[in-house]
Amino acid sequence: MTAIRTETLAVDGGTPVRDTKQKPWPRWPVFDETEERALLEVLHSGEWWYVGGPNGVAFEQEFAAFQDAKYGVACTNGTAALEIALRALGVGCGDEVIVPPYTFVATASCVLSVSATPVFVDIDGDTLNLDPSLIEAAITPRTRAVIVVHMAGRPADMDGVLEVARKHNLFVIEDAAQAHAAAWRGTRVGALGDLGTFSFQASKNLNSGEGGILLSNNEQHADAAWSVMNVGRTRSGRWYEHSVLGSNFRITEFQTALLRAQMKRLPEQTARRNENAEVLRAQLADIPGIRLPAADPRITTHAYHIFTFRYEPAAFGGKPLADFIRALNAEGVPSSAGYVPLYKEALFARHAARQGSWCQAGRRIDYPNLSLPVCEQVCKDSVWMGQTMLLGTKEDMDDIAAAIRKIQRAWQ
Repeated sequence: MTAIRTETLAVDGGTPVRDTKQKPWPRWPVFDETEERALLEVLHSGEWWYVGGPNGVAFEQEFAAFQDAKYGVACTNGTAALEIALRALGVGCGDEVIVPPYTFVATASCVLSVSATPVFVDIDGDTLNLDPSLIEAAITPRTRAVIVVHMAGRPADMDGVLEVARKHNLFVIEDAAQAHAAAWRGTRVGALGDLGTFSFQASKNLNSGEGGILLSNNEQHADAAWSVMNVGRTRSGRWYEHSVLGSNFRITEFQTALLRAQMKRLPEQTARRNENAEVLRAQLADIPGIRLPAADPRITTHAYHIFTFRYEPAAFGGKPLADFIRALNAEGVPSSAGYVPLYKEALFARHAARQGSWCQAGRRIDYPNLSLPVCEQVCKDSVWMGQTMLLGTKEDMDDIAAAIRKIQRAWQ
């Protein structure tokens, strides 16, 4: 019997599954003369190009309505939106805010920015989102809010989060930076908690290079956010009248004009991402050692800003995650390992030592010595693929699965 030869991996000098020069992945951002015309209209409009202009006001209304919220307050970026949310809710020195550790730094650094204390609570390994069953044990008399992240565009378990938060009279802020158009039980995220925040940074599913917005169904919260965003002014006050401590977090007419044009593309792009993600999930489900996020019928739309799965080395000859990602990239399938536990960042070690902190009212947390086992394991075995890959074709999804199978055959 003739032995079956193992195909040489591209990382070892073989031919890649996908030659990205001949067959590139979809480019981002997607634009045409629609965006160009929108920008030129602002340029020649004769209007001032900043907060309060017709595009800014229209975008706030349109995006809020799209996400099932009543009020929108646009701002400079998603990081600023989180800080504005906390300030609008009155969170500050001595307060504690529960946050997940598997997220972008802004989810927790915004808490430090208002001189409050971030309290990290572990995630669910099947969803990569905050585990609602662990929230209650972390609540103290100082706890004021929970920031829940819709990680990778997958809505978090808002039933569980809201149940605990309402029981303990806590504010809920949704960090929906990756979750444009995502929906939980038919309601789009950002409209489920007290305030929702979004980012329009260049990689996001809806983008203007930079930008952000806060959403709410509570007019008082929205007005408070508007004041913080606009250097402490109030909607009914004079121009040079500053009632609260705010800052200049104002977005421009150029960005909001661009966002209004990009919004027209978002529904179709979201549908395509979901269709391709389901094709890819079906393909990867049959590959040993590839662990997909759990399905949840309460998620009525996934934004798929990132397609994630977890990697089990034992099914790939014991090769570590770094080797797998290197091999996958060499096969023409862009991928990365994603986040590290936020509490391990030097920023939080410095805060634990109270270096540069003026607020001494909060309790001290020894962040460097925290151990949240699910997060730490997820950081060791998760693989990310960006949303632009899901804007391709079903044949593109075939290439991803083929590359993973090829790597597995070579290493078994």
